[in-house]
Amino acid sequence: MAKFRRNHERRDKSGFGGLMIRVFIFMILLGVGFVWLYRSLNSVGGTRSHSNTQVEINPISDANRNYIPSDCKGERVDHDHYSLCYVEDLEIASWVAYPLTAQSLNAKNVKRSKRYHVDPMVSTQSAKHGDYTHSGYTRGHLAPAGDMAFDQRAMKQCFYMSNMTPQLRGFNNGIWKELEENVRDWALDKGMIYVVTGPIMGNNYKTIGYNEIAIPPKFYKILYDPSTEESIAYIMENQVLDRPIDDYATSVDEVEMITGINFFDELIDDSKEEEIESRFNVRKWKTDKRKYKSRVEIWNKQR
Repeated sequence: MAKFRRNHERRDKSGFGGLMIRVFIFMILLGVGFVWLYRSLNSVGGTRSHSNTQVEINPISDANRNYIPSDCKGERVDHDHYSLCYVEDLEIASWVAYPLTAQSLNAKNVKRSKRYHVDPMVSTQSAKHGDYTHSGYTRGHLAPAGDMAFDQRAMKQCFYMSNMTPQLRGFNNGIWKELEENVRDWALDKGMIYVVTGPIMGNNYKTIGYNEIAIPPKFYKILYDPSTEESIAYIMENQVLDRPIDDYATSVDEVEMITGINFFDELIDDSKEEEIESRFNVRKWKTDKRKYKSRVEIWNKQR
């Protein structure tokens, strides 16, 4: 018994065991550091934040909302940092519109909201949180939380149910997420762009919930860079998609023809509107290939 006890009390005189312990602790600390950095860079919907200072961005005045579509076959609602057109028969918005700036994206991110609220500014009352429960569809933002992370009030308002649409999880967490993250990259690079997003309904669609919320078969997103007078649009099916984002690019005119909505009528001079909205160039809106790889290899497989 004594010999057995001595064998277990022997020390590693070479110091190898102590070295391995220190290496192990260092690897743990390094891993924690990487996790913290990743979460800091992706704290709200993939938004990159480059500042520790909270920047005060004033609400958009009525005079400066000349970027919104001229058509609203519903109730127009102006929140502090975005506007929408709420269609009661569908219980979703036909469009949301807002400017997206590098200043707002570089501001310190506020905490992401976790609660959805009925929109108090919709006179007929918006859809409710419970309408989506057990429906098989996510509450898909039209104005993403990542675009409104610069201000706590803006964050709360983008979680109003008027800003939600039924989206399949594989679409919402897949190509739609990838497109939203690229939009933020473009706004950071260009300084400011205008964004308009909405559903494409068609004649046949299903509904969910007690309030019969319409499920959009497709979605569109339109972007305009006033500094270069370049525009582009995207039309995507509400499903898991594997093709690159560029494959879904089209002109603003194409979306106008499908939806019957006139975009940027007040923002773009009449003499230039037809030329700007009839053309698009994907090379002016370069996508991040790493995001595409993440989508097809990881995001699309998370159902």
